[in-house]
Amino acid sequence: MNVNRPKRLACAACLRPAATCICQWVHPVASRASVLFLQHPMEVNNAKNSARLLHLSLPGSMLAVGEAFDPAALTALLAGPRRAVLLYPETPGDRSLGIAPPPPFDAAWAASPDELLLVVLDATWRKSRKMLYLNPPLQALPRLALHDTPASHYLIRKAHAPGQLSTFEATVHALVQLEGEGERYAPLLTAFDGFVAQQLALAGRPAPSLDATGASNSVSDN
Repeated sequence: MNVNRPKRLACAACLRPAATCICQWVHPVASRASVLFLQHPMEVNNAKNSARLLHLSLPGSMLAVGEAFDPAALTALLAGPRRAVLLYPETPGDRSLGIAPPPPFDAAWAASPDELLLVVLDATWRKSRKMLYLNPPLQALPRLALHDTPASHYLIRKAHAPGQLSTFEATVHALVQLEGEGERYAPLLTAFDGFVAQQLALAGRPAPSLDATGASNSVSDN
């Protein structure tokens, strides 16, 4: 016998069930650089997804969902008045996929972050590489690589390589790197810690303590 169960009420802002709403962690901060999130479809309904939280916290940011975007539509998103820069490291694996080296990132651009559009791929590492491969307009963008980043606080997901950060953390650190205003973005990272603690509590897992460097004193098995 089929029983029609009532749908759970969802928050219109964060799109999560009301009981697990994350809007309490939204802390609006106006960035100087614009931000465009390209989110893989598998991340949309993932409880561990942090990109929507940051999207809600950055007024004027854009979020588009897809894996292989229509080239014309993607080009239109990238071809605004600002110079588009992809937040993605250049890796040896690029050439194995037939991806040509990107144009260089001019360090002088950081002097005018108001003229930049930071493009962020929200996906697992493997899926983000596939998104890059499937979308030639992204391959044509200069890339921004992060440096001197602290240890990740993303304790609800296991990193597959040292130094990997959540989309939320990577984007915030990129904005700090471009704009040089760490204090302005500190409340976002504090809110992110609250979001992580909430997800751990919902999963019935205690929040591990962090040492002075921000590294976890326990091992995540997620």
